[in-house]
Amino acid sequence: MRSTFVSGIKTFLAAGLLGLLQVTHAQELNCTVTVNSEQVSQTNQQVFRTLERSLTDLVNKTRWTNRVYKEQERLNCRMFVTVTRFESGRFEATLQLQSSRPVFNTSYETPVFNYKDNQFNFEYIEFQPLVFNENVFDSNLVGVISFYVYVMLGLDADTFQLEGGTDHFKKAQAIVTQAQGAGYPGWGQTATDNRTRFQLVDNLLSNTFREYRIALYNYHRKGLDILADNNSTGKQIIAGSLRLFETLIQRRPNAFLIQTFFDAKAEEIQNIFTDGPKVDLVQLKETLNRVAPFYASTWSQITY
Repeated sequence: MRSTFVSGIKTFLAAGLLGLLQVTHAQELNCTVTVNSEQVSQTNQQVFRTLERSLTDLVNKTRWTNRVYKEQERLNCRMFVTVTRFESGRFEATLQLQSSRPVFNTSYETPVFNYKDNQFNFEYIEFQPLVFNENVFDSNLVGVISFYVYVMLGLDADTFQLEGGTDHFKKAQAIVTQAQGAGYPGWGQTATDNRTRFQLVDNLLSNTFREYRIALYNYHRKGLDILADNNSTGKQIIAGSLRLFETLIQRRPNAFLIQTFFDAKAEEIQNIFTDGPKVDLVQLKETLNRVAPFYASTWSQITY
C-alpha cells in the first residue's frame, strides 16, 4: 500500500466513468462466497458446491433495499463458510466475513469489516431454494446470511454518511428479534464470549457506542477520502478519529466493537502512518496502545 496508497490514481477507470453515465438495476452486493468442506469426511462433495452456488445467488441476486444501485456502487464483500461437521442435512460451520469500499481518487479498496462468527449451525438439503423473506424466519442459513448482509450494508453506509447505516442496522435487528425463538446459537443476548449477533447490532444502534460510528465516518469520509489530495490533513483527521475510541473505552472498556474496527484496520493504520507527512507518533502510539492493546506488535512497527 504505502506510497501507492498515498499517491493513488488521480482518474477513474474508463469503465467506471461509463458506469457513472448509466443507471443500472444491479443489486446491492458484489460478493464472493466460498464453502470449505475440507474438515468433513464426505465422499460426495456436490452438496457443498451446490450450497456455494445457492448462497452466491442469494446474496448477489436478492434485492435487499429499495435503492437502485449502479454497478460501481455495489458493496464488495467475501463470505467464507467453513463446514466443521455435516450429517443428514445438518451443518455446523463458521462464517468469516470481509467487506471493503473504494477510497476516493485512488484504486485502493479499504477494509471495513473483518469478522468471524463461530456459531453458524443450519439445515440445508441440496437444491433447496434459499429465499429471504423479511416477515418470516424459517431458515437459520438464510437468516444468518441476511443478517450480515444488512450489517455490511450499514457499515458501508456509515463510512459515507454519519450514521447513514441506521436503517440497515434496524433490518438486521428485526432478523435478530425473529430468530431468538428458533433455538439456534448466536442470536441470544448473552454468551460466554460476549459476541452474539444480538450484541453486535444492539451495540451498533446504541448511543452508548456512538463514538464507534462517528469514528467510522471520520476515518473514511473525512480522512481516507482526502489522503490522495491532502495527505497531511487526512492523516491528522484519521489520528483524531482514533482518539474517539478513548472516550468509548472509558465508558465500556471491553466493547468488542473496538476490536471489530481494528481487526479490519490494524495493518492499514500501520501503513498510513509509516509513510508520508509526519504526525505525532508518540501520541498516536499511546492512543493505539490504550484502545487496541491486542495489536501492540503492529503499532510498534509504525516508524518514519
